[in-house]
Amino acid sequence: MLLGVVSDTHNNSKNIETVIGLFNSERVDCVIHTGDITNAKSLEKFSSLNCDLYGVYGNNDRNEPGLKEVAFKYKFNLQEPPYKLSIGEKNIAIFHEPDLIEDFLKINLDIDLVVHGHTHRYREDTQKNILFFNPGESAGMQEGKNAVGIIDLKTLSAKRIFF
Repeated sequence: MLLGVVSDTHNNSKNIETVIGLFNSERVDCVIHTGDITNAKSLEKFSSLNCDLYGVYGNNDRNEPGLKEVAFKYKFNLQEPPYKLSIGEKNIAIFHEPDLIEDFLKINLDIDLVVHGHTHRYREDTQKNILFFNPGESAGMQEGKNAVGIIDLKTLSAKRIFF
């Protein structure tokens, strides 16, 4: 099972369309957005995904009008972080800001994968059998420097695709 991960799209319509095209061409089974979508029109673009969308609201989303209505309209599974869910027999924790991860893991001992955004920096490391992943920048203007991630949930191996 393949999981697409994107973060911090920040209303960059061109990049959002590219991200959706990448995930659809890679035939991911679902996508997680780790927050900072920034407005309702940007979120609506994700209705072109050929799979379910899960995620959390980022610090730039929390007071943005219309996001929750668009999420409801398209049956996107978005909520305030942290968001804990199971996909493909893996327990996943979704955050925007990484600051809360350590405390969350002290009381949630069954997590296999933690995804987050906010920093716009790539992260892929394993600690205590938990994969921590942030695909990095996805809203930048420099072509070839933006990235999304794809995680094979069976093996918990990640790869980045640059665009």
